[in-house]
Amino acid sequence: MANAISANRAELIAIANSVASEKMIDKAIVIEAMEDAIQRAARARYGAENDIRAKLDPDSGDLRLWRVVEVVDVVEDYFKQVDLKQGEKLQKGAVVGDFIVDPLPAIDLGRIDAQSAKQVIFQKVRDAERERQHEEFKDRVGEIITGVVKSVEFGHVVVNLGRAEGVIRRDQQIPREVVRVGDRIRSVVLNVRRENRGPQIFLSRAHPEFMKKLFAQEVPEIYDGVITIMAAARDPGSRAKIGVISRDSSIDPVGACVGMKGSRVQAVVQEMQGEKIDIIPWSEDTATFVVNALQPAQVSRVVIDEEEERIEVVVPDDQLSLAIGRRGQNVRLASQLTGKAIDIMTEADASEKRQKEFVSRSELFQNELDVDETLSQLLVAEGFGELEEVAYVSIDELASIEGFDDDLAAELQSRAQEALDRREAAAREERQALGVEDALADIPHLTEAMLVTLGKANIKTLDDLADLATDELVQKKRVDQRRRKSESNASEDKGGVLAAYGLSEEQGNEIIMAARAHWFEDEEA
Repeated sequence: MANAISANRAELIAIANSVASEKMIDKAIVIEAMEDAIQRAARARYGAENDIRAKLDPDSGDLRLWRVVEVVDVVEDYFKQVDLKQGEKLQKGAVVGDFIVDPLPAIDLGRIDAQSAKQVIFQKVRDAERERQHEEFKDRVGEIITGVVKSVEFGHVVVNLGRAEGVIRRDQQIPREVVRVGDRIRSVVLNVRRENRGPQIFLSRAHPEFMKKLFAQEVPEIYDGVITIMAAARDPGSRAKIGVISRDSSIDPVGACVGMKGSRVQAVVQEMQGEKIDIIPWSEDTATFVVNALQPAQVSRVVIDEEEERIEVVVPDDQLSLAIGRRGQNVRLASQLTGKAIDIMTEADASEKRQKEFVSRSELFQNELDVDETLSQLLVAEGFGELEEVAYVSIDELASIEGFDDDLAAELQSRAQEALDRREAAAREERQALGVEDALADIPHLTEAMLVTLGKANIKTLDDLADLATDELVQKKRVDQRRRKSESNASEDKGGVLAAYGLSEEQGNEIIMAARAHWFEDEEA
């Protein structure tokens, strides 16, 4: 390339064609790079202040070099401007304001000029090559790709993909997998990003998407769309679960994925270094899907808490360790598969929990409604758990309980409403003692109990509340699914300040916007 500039016409075009073909980029880009290099060399020769242009004919190789000057009344820049008299010498009929082309003789580049030109051309070609790589791979995210291991640097595997390089970071590799330079390796394209040093192609062998794509390659029914993988979860190198469903009732999705004598699933297992895969029939019914997801453990009962997005699963005593799995693996994968937190408990634990809830709810009704133990237990047995349920249910529903009549139902409702009023008054006093502004009480959806919670979190003014993001206010707490026999073993995200009150994201937005309303009023004023 060092001799590219001083080469004859035919050689210039031959070099441009060769570089374009080798790097798989447009020939016009190489020609443009050569023109830029020649312009820079010419400016170094004639003066960098000159506006010098170069044009290389892509077919014949003819090179034209010229300087552009502007015709002006008074010359201020002698490199880029000429007066009218000088302009007429360069071009007949020139007038003030014209830009005139002043042809320059071809230059003979020295060794240093040629080296500089070479660097310019290399840089332009490299930039064009990076852009081509980005355009080629940006639409291949989620695709399985095969490459050759080029190097292993600090635990990260660099893969030669032919016309580009990808990297499998340490956290995206299968644990304990031995990778050597020169090995052919399959991975899924996880992400393609533009960076200063060129497009970075991030690959993965640990992502659930890698397993999905492997199944699509091994199972024709998945590739054709007859069977769909609805959910997938992995503990890379150890165990995985996938939920599958068939659009054709005559095709068993699990059997199709397993294949004759396990041939299909074994092909995937071998590629994933012996990772055990549980193939589970997917179901729209959450409880059924949870039971399937916890296989091979047997489940006695499933209780779903939609508000908390938690699922309580009761298993026989002898199935507890199987349901939890080694280091909580089975329940963790089931939780990832269903997208909900799963609590595992035995029949004895569930019975004890129900008994405690029964006693606490009975005591609540005894104390707040001023009724005897028998009547309070009767309310709990009928499914009532909160004062609000008694206060706002229809009188007919209360009166339909065996031993109740309309008068008793009306009295219970009246007492429940009075108890709620007492709670509200007590919460109001506590809120005021905490110094929470009365203005917050006018915001929709906020109760006095919520205002107390805000006050304890040091949110006492409209500005304090307005500064919060919606998720900081109402985001539901998430539980890191590790082991479900006791909550003490679970790492828990406390969520938003008001997460315990079950407010929706839409309600959270309304609260925040109402708190910010005074900002806009101040601006208008």
